[in-house]
Amino acid sequence: MHELSIAMQIVEILEEEAKKHDAKTVSAVHLAIGTLSGVEPDALKFAMEEAVRESVAEKAELHYHIIEAVAVCENCCNEFKTDDYFKVCPYCNSLNTSFLKGKELKISSLDIVTNHS
Repeated sequence: MHELSIAMQIVEILEEEAKKHDAKTVSAVHLAIGTLSGVEPDALKFAMEEAVRESVAEKAELHYHIIEAVAVCENCCNEFKTDDYFKVCPYCNSLNTSFLKGKELKISSLDIVTNHS
């Protein structure tokens, strides 16, 4: 399950950010997961529950935002949802398409509680 290693990397980033801002805890984490990111959201949720134990994010609220994959046709300029990497434009059947969103996996935001509070 590569989601566990991803979850551990996320916690490392949270630890670094908390340290950088002299924070004692992370109270909330918002993760954006694209439908074509290669990450299974349910597996990541399970892995995050384990990864945050005994970390600055142990009691953090974890929020998961699923980003639908959207591509654009370079020929006719239409945007369309897709659930496949092989993305043929449904409007003109062109293969000249590119992703706009849906492949991301990122920490959108995090809330911290500083030691100065």
